[in-house]
Amino acid sequence: MRIDKYLWATRYFKTRSIATGACKKGAIRVNDAIVKPARDVYPGDLIDVRKNQIHYKLEVLDLPPSRVGAKLVDIYRKDVTPAESLETLSMLKYSKDYYRKRGTGRPTKKDRRDLEGFTEEE
Repeated sequence: MRIDKYLWATRYFKTRSIATGACKKGAIRVNDAIVKPARDVYPGDLIDVRKNQIHYKLEVLDLPPSRVGAKLVDIYRKDVTPAESLETLSMLKYSKDYYRKRGTGRPTKKDRRDLEGFTEEE
């Protein structure tokens, strides 16, 4: 099975074209080698996926016949992502929330004055 189709079938990417684009950009590695979208994967291969600044590592257990449900994904792959990578995901989430709350709109004039007072050196 093609690597882009495998990643789409195991729900790492929402569409197959996004998975193909990730392969073309060099974000996908199989057995520590950058691969093209047409590269075949086999059971036992180790795949490294860089997605949203996180390196996911997974082992191919079996090849799915087509796209599978979220509950059946673990039959076809084993997630061996290090805990440090998952911790960076939570840190990125917290850092985004720290700076500005989502949905609050543009900064006000008061926010701008507060920032200028903070960065001003006297």
